[in-house]
Amino acid sequence: MIKRTGLWPVLFLCVAFLPSARAGSSADLPAISIIIDDMGKRLESGRRVLALPGPVACAFLPRARHTDYLARQAHTAGREILLHLPMDSVDGRRLDAGAVTLDMTEKQFAATVAADLGAVPYVTGINNHMGSLLTRHPGHMLWLMRAMQQQAGLFFVDSRTTVATVAKRVAMENAVPSTERNVFLDNELGADAIAFQFERLLALARKQGTALAIGHPHPQTLAFLEQQLPQLGQRGFRLLPVRDLIELQQQGENTWQASWSPSHRGVKN
Repeated sequence: MIKRTGLWPVLFLCVAFLPSARAGSSADLPAISIIIDDMGKRLESGRRVLALPGPVACAFLPRARHTDYLARQAHTAGREILLHLPMDSVDGRRLDAGAVTLDMTEKQFAATVAADLGAVPYVTGINNHMGSLLTRHPGHMLWLMRAMQQQAGLFFVDSRTTVATVAKRVAMENAVPSTERNVFLDNELGADAIAFQFERLLALARKQGTALAIGHPHPQTLAFLEQQLPQLGQRGFRLLPVRDLIELQQQGENTWQASWSPSHRGVKN
């Protein structure tokens, strides 16, 4: 027989802090999204991306050889499809076809974005390819958001190729649903380096509630994701489409009430 003195307060505290059914639901798990950039250049690696488990998003270069075919295959497979929009970078590297540049007029800029969107079937969003020069210019980012508003329902992901970017801020100011990259998975292609960045992604999601990573269709990256993505649920994480992640951030439904401050080291350009 349990006496009231001594053990009852302890039992009450134990019951009070038992996790509820809601707390144990998948909706309360920290969430990540993953985008694979540079899609459309190579057929076999593109097919391998489409075979990855879970809603991994695909960002297609607008004029790449296999973009049309792979984007249609991605749509059939239920993948999210982004235009991976080439933009001017500070190092002046050669731009992919369909790029927007600093010396364009607004009319030229808008026409290029419209043509690029038309070249990617079933496109639902845009993220920048390179762009460490262009994304720091508020005027050009305003042109981009205006061009996106001509096609309803598009979202924008700031790849954060420079800490000076204003792209996400301008998107928010113009009511374009948006988020930003937290981690590049494969700036370094060693297995240990990719694993380190993936663990950074999970740590940020655990701390903030959500986090987004960008990777590329490198064999090393795909091999790692093929192994790790099936284990996410067991590790206490969920993989979401990018649009769902944006909605989660905007609505404040995650327990952590994430505060989205500019980060992070290791920018691409």
